[in-house]
Amino acid sequence: MAGAENGGENFHIVKIDLDERSLAPATADIEHERKVAIYDLLEENYFRPEGVDNGPFELYLSNVERRLVFDVRREGGEALGQVHLSMTPFRKIIKDYFMLCESYYDAIRNAAPAQIETIDMARRAMHNEGAEILTDRLKDKIEVDANTGRRLFTLICSFHMR
Repeated sequence: MAGAENGGENFHIVKIDLDERSLAPATADIEHERKVAIYDLLEENYFRPEGVDNGPFELYLSNVERRLVFDVRREGGEALGQVHLSMTPFRKIIKDYFMLCESYYDAIRNAAPAQIETIDMARRAMHNEGAEILTDRLKDKIEVDANTGRRLFTLICSFHMR
């Protein structure tokens, strides 16, 4: 894991909460996606806020006035600060990702395996692109590894899933 030296094992999220008021109404499938993303994120992540010398951390995510808010706290609740990101750079990628997801779920019901695989590869590539945008936007504020970026992007999408 990146940063494991120098006590880096403490640079991880141990609790994550999503602001219920920020979330789009969820179907059972969407709620399941959120829970899986949170579970996977808590199982393994690297999360290092700039200027903070140790963790572990609690993260509260919300979407306030078209801004993604990362409310970072030390384990136990001590506030460390907030990072605000405009959602504008994510709008198109989230929209395109959702369109590919719909195509994928339709394909599962009706398409040949080769078509399903092609759509799934495109869906995964779009998800990776969204995670890279997030990781880049967090740079100089919060350092995350690729898997943490992917899981956080899934959670960001959950603010828009319908």
